[in-house]
Amino acid sequence: MTLIETHRPLLQQAVTALHDRRYFSPFPENPKAYPSEAAAEGEAAFHASLNKDFDRLLQEQPLRFEGEEISPYLQSGLGIRYPVFADKTLVAKAVQARSSWLQAGAELRCAILVESLMRLRHHFVEIAHATMHTSGQSYMMSFQASGPHAADRALECVAMAWQEQTRYAEQADWVKSMGKISVELHKTWKPVGKGVGLVVGCSTFPTWNSLPGIYASLAVGNPVLVKPHPKAVYPIAIVTAVIQTVLQENGFNPELCQLACDSTAHPLTKELATHPEVRTIDYTGNSEFGQWLEAQSLFGKTIFTEKAGVNAVLVHSAPDLKAVWDNLAFSVSLYAGQMCTAPQNIYLPALGVTDANGQHHSYRDLVEGLSQALRKIKDHPQMGPGVLATIQNSKTLDRIRAMQDQAGDAVLLGSEAVAHEAFPHALSCSPLLIEATPDRKDWFGTEQFGPIVFVIPYEDSEQAMNLMLEQIKQHGALSCGIYCTDAERCNQMADRLAEAFVPVSFNLTGPIYLNQHAAFSDFHGTGGNAAGTASFCDANFVNQRMVWIGRRDFVAVHTNA
Repeated sequence: MTLIETHRPLLQQAVTALHDRRYFSPFPENPKAYPSEAAAEGEAAFHASLNKDFDRLLQEQPLRFEGEEISPYLQSGLGIRYPVFADKTLVAKAVQARSSWLQAGAELRCAILVESLMRLRHHFVEIAHATMHTSGQSYMMSFQASGPHAADRALECVAMAWQEQTRYAEQADWVKSMGKISVELHKTWKPVGKGVGLVVGCSTFPTWNSLPGIYASLAVGNPVLVKPHPKAVYPIAIVTAVIQTVLQENGFNPELCQLACDSTAHPLTKELATHPEVRTIDYTGNSEFGQWLEAQSLFGKTIFTEKAGVNAVLVHSAPDLKAVWDNLAFSVSLYAGQMCTAPQNIYLPALGVTDANGQHHSYRDLVEGLSQALRKIKDHPQMGPGVLATIQNSKTLDRIRAMQDQAGDAVLLGSEAVAHEAFPHALSCSPLLIEATPDRKDWFGTEQFGPIVFVIPYEDSEQAMNLMLEQIKQHGALSCGIYCTDAERCNQMADRLAEAFVPVSFNLTGPIYLNQHAAFSDFHGTGGNAAGTASFCDANFVNQRMVWIGRRDFVAVHTNA
């Protein structure tokens, strides 16, 4: 059985999932669903890689080896060094590898990429440890987000690319009657990738944010340069090595997918981004550099960005406020707010809320309910460290301290250090909760990355909506949550948010959170507001990476009977 025949059923299932948007995942998120020996083997692979040069990549003759990753849990370096190449060398090798990959055709390309994802399953545990000790996520989040969930998003992009590249007929005999004669042409069409793709990774989600761009570009025939954040290389280095191995085994140049490492002292991103052969760029990170990259579209490049946004939650009414606070507190606390979808601004009614039992809760009751839910997570000896995980960058801690000092009496709940029994040196802290009146846009009007949350009292929901939309227009948003029991009001708010290109979640309680977006069902980002130009994964995410090229061959002029 060929690779195409082996993986076509899964691709067909994935395409069906793209259309019906129901739950679908071939990669279980529970570690217990994998072979019993996987946990020990993955952890052993992690420890065996420390303090060594990473030698799994099929990239030859590097200039040198470098590495600067520091574990947020151990506060010590991982000691892993990665090969470094000149930007021109990386691009030249990618260009050289491109032609045969283009000629392979969409079905074979997509089958090879699915095969790489099937192989990647055997590395999920090692990737989890690698992510944990570079990003600072908890082990469980590291396993799920960097393993199964990232693979889901990658498969989603491959399925979309397969669908879009096979949408039209490959060939047709075209005959046009022109009275006494007919003209016959033989026409063929094929999709052609635009050129070298550059994927710029981030330090908090080193694989989840990178795999969509990597797999979408490869699927349409583009070679890819994977430029990881220098503080979080290890997880995506594993992925790149797996892709290279599968490419080589199937007769293709492994340098179709290259790891393009740099360092904080000698960054490489601008040189790669401005190279004329680099035609598509995927980026996750801060808004300032994202805007610089977006400007490269003026030079004929296609840019997909996921930048910072100001995510908000509006509480209007709810039957069970405790369920609301528990859900919101978890969303705020998860990975210490270092998720692009984490809520930052929480709008609470100054007049309070009356619940389903007829009990009225004042504004101060609402604030105290949220504060108690946050404290419950922080103070739980297992849940606290597990949910909050660690702070990836010490600058985030500096930002929290500075904001707490600046807020003074407006602090509703101070941020405190959270101890990890197994990791005494871990950088971890609880969320900082601040009351911000509607005029304090200098506080809540921009993204405050990390576990910093503002409670904003409002007089009526129209005022709150206007404030939210104002911030979305200026800074964008990747998520929005609303609690409201009035169905008509919900529809009105949803329509206004849709016009601002922001997805919204209503009345989330229980074990489903604002932060979570599911592959094959939720579009992560819309590409329509200031938070970014990308959406994982709509057809636009793959179509902009390729063009359709037609060929017409003259056959004959026929005399009509």
